[in-house]
Amino acid sequence: MSANEFPITPVSDSSKKSAEAENIEGKLTGSKSNTSSSSRRSRAPGRNTTSTTGRPVTEKDAAVEPLGVLCPVTGKRILTEEAGYEYLGFVWSPRKKWLILTSIFIVQISMNFNAAVYANAVSGMAKEFGISAHQAKLGQMVFLIAYAFGCELWAPWSEELGRKWVLQGSLLLVNLWAIPCALAPNFWVVFAFRLLGGLSSAGGSVTLGMVADMWEPAWQQYAVAYVVLSSVAGSVVAPILGGFIEHYLSWRWVFWIQLLFGVAAQAIHFFTPETRSSCILDKQAKRLRKQGIDIWGPEEVKGPFLQRVNFKQSCKLMWRPYQFLLTEPIVTALSLFSGFSDALIFTGLDSFGLVLRQWNFTTIQVGLSFVPLLVGYLIAWAAFMCRYYFDRKAMDGDENRIRPERRLWLLLWLAPLEAIGLFGFAWTSLGPPQVHWIAPLLFVLPIGIANFAIYMATIDYMVAAYGPYSASATGGNGFCRDFLAGIAALYATPFYHNIAKGTKWQLAIPTWILSGIALAVAIPVYVFYVYGEWFRQRSPFAQGLVQKKEEVKEEREEAKRRTNPQGTPTHSRANSLERVTGGLKRRAGVETVPVTRTHSLVDEGGRRGSVV
Repeated sequence: MSANEFPITPVSDSSKKSAEAENIEGKLTGSKSNTSSSSRRSRAPGRNTTSTTGRPVTEKDAAVEPLGVLCPVTGKRILTEEAGYEYLGFVWSPRKKWLILTSIFIVQISMNFNAAVYANAVSGMAKEFGISAHQAKLGQMVFLIAYAFGCELWAPWSEELGRKWVLQGSLLLVNLWAIPCALAPNFWVVFAFRLLGGLSSAGGSVTLGMVADMWEPAWQQYAVAYVVLSSVAGSVVAPILGGFIEHYLSWRWVFWIQLLFGVAAQAIHFFTPETRSSCILDKQAKRLRKQGIDIWGPEEVKGPFLQRVNFKQSCKLMWRPYQFLLTEPIVTALSLFSGFSDALIFTGLDSFGLVLRQWNFTTIQVGLSFVPLLVGYLIAWAAFMCRYYFDRKAMDGDENRIRPERRLWLLLWLAPLEAIGLFGFAWTSLGPPQVHWIAPLLFVLPIGIANFAIYMATIDYMVAAYGPYSASATGGNGFCRDFLAGIAALYATPFYHNIAKGTKWQLAIPTWILSGIALAVAIPVYVFYVYGEWFRQRSPFAQGLVQKKEEVKEEREEAKRRTNPQGTPTHSRANSLERVTGGLKRRAGVETVPVTRTHSLVDEGGRRGSVV
């Protein structure tokens, strides 16, 4: 749209400044503001003061100054999420989103492959270094426990530096630390670099963050399920492939293949675009400034990276997942349930071999016995896809139509399958001639269904229950899964060797104990399904969710209502430039000609066109 299409009304310099200040104040709807929409509208303009540049500074400016949304000293215009919505990942095409998500799928499988495939190096490592198999498993334990902390360490930096380069840095370090493990002259070199490898793994804290960058909370379920499937599948692909590695190659090849897989995953991820909203807005603001438009991104306006990083604030952000884990009953109970379920998989890496070798299974056959677990994951994933389809129909474009506890409904039916599967597996561990070898594999199937359902449903419920704090809530969930899985590497061997030792019940009794624990930790699911609202009403974090939803909804609706000149796609660069140019002209006192929207991000039901 050219300049001559806008008849300009002459205004004085003071009027321009006043109009600009009012416009900027009206645009302060970025996600970093904690002020409600009603309070934004109610503040009187008569309370203005004057900044060092002479620009009027309102009470609103002072309120948001520490948050970096507006710079009252320079008066720079900020490209907020609401103002630059058309640039963000939310409006990307479904094809682009799912290509990005597929690269994340591969990365997540690679990360979990690294954690689980180590078990296939234990026997060879123990033999070469003259240590016990139990000591050799310390490398698996330290990786998983470090992984639990590493995920939370990387997350805040992905908010500042962007998802892409933080994940690239994580993958690079993990790949580098695999090389000393493959060349290690003794076990403690392996131990040290496994520790570094775990700390360097960004994990789900970043990959799930990328989902949040591209889908609104109400529409994330399909994408989250895809990432969860990659996470649990990686722990199963590892023993399946690891059986072949252990049988045909030396233990050092476990790390070489880990490295090859990691390099391939990093190369694929390298070609994915940045998804973090603040980084996209910074980049677009720089591009617009080159074209003479005085506008700044939300992060760059704060100054250079080292200047804007607040160590105290970063520590507070890193502590928040642990705060949720310790103080929020919903997060505590469901995270322990989810963590116990994941620990079962790593306990199974030990018990499967002990049980199936009663039928003289080879290393390869033991690895292939994890296939029913993978089939169980796929069945559960398909069940959740069906459930989400009906949930979306029930919401009809409004996520508030269904309560968050509805997201636990499918888990009510699938959670008991874990205890049932373990109980049946215990009986079949009596071995031949009483039991056929197919029997234990059949009971592995319901364990897989339950494991996926537990991870998926608990994350989904926390996202719905905690809204803007869901990253911290799910971070506690992820921490429990990795930490308890690491602890499992320590207790699994003595657990199956020392209970009822020398009797035919040696393998059955430990699994029965796990079955009883699985039943006990599932009880909170039913409690929260019935009384979840009562717990949420007493949570200081969940209480702010309704207000936050209204703010975000208002911001997004305003972005959707923008006009779309000349029929160009809403998210096209040409249209974006037209909008920003028009906005700046309006700030300068320009009267614009109304235009009719010819393309919309939403259909009549309110759903975005990019929703899968």
